[in-house]
Amino acid sequence: MPAPIRYRPHHFLCSLGFEGKGYSPEFAANMTAIVMGQLRAKGGDDTLIEVVPATDDICTPCPKRRGTLCTKQTKIDRLDTAHAAALGLTAGDRLTWGDAQARIRANVQPGDLSTLCKGCSWQVFGMCEAALQRLHDAPLQDAPTNETPRT
Repeated sequence: MPAPIRYRPHHFLCSLGFEGKGYSPEFAANMTAIVMGQLRAKGGDDTLIEVVPATDDICTPCPKRRGTLCTKQTKIDRLDTAHAAALGLTAGDRLTWGDAQARIRANVQPGDLSTLCKGCSWQVFGMCEAALQRLHDAPLQDAPTNETPRT
């Protein structure tokens, strides 16, 4: 079994709304490989993700990364705290991408991102809000419904 993708809490919703843009070409390429190449690929709902409390696999090539921190660490901490609370995530949790989408659908309603993601520079583009709306609009049988395994 491959190692789980390491994700800080706010990257679950970032991955839902990702459309190929990023902080640098290297960042965008890395996130594309993870989101499009794994999570949204055939069988991607079964991809295992581990919740981590610091920089993760998405952050690896980010130009704002400073070791395990970010140049905008205060903002990132606030986003991670809010997203972890909304999705019921704690460091060390392991869940599949399908389970993550089910949690998002159950706990984050269209319109919630204006509060949940307050201060995120990507929020103004509306990508995440549009993706959240699509998730809610999808027939329930098309949306992941698995219970989230806790380890």
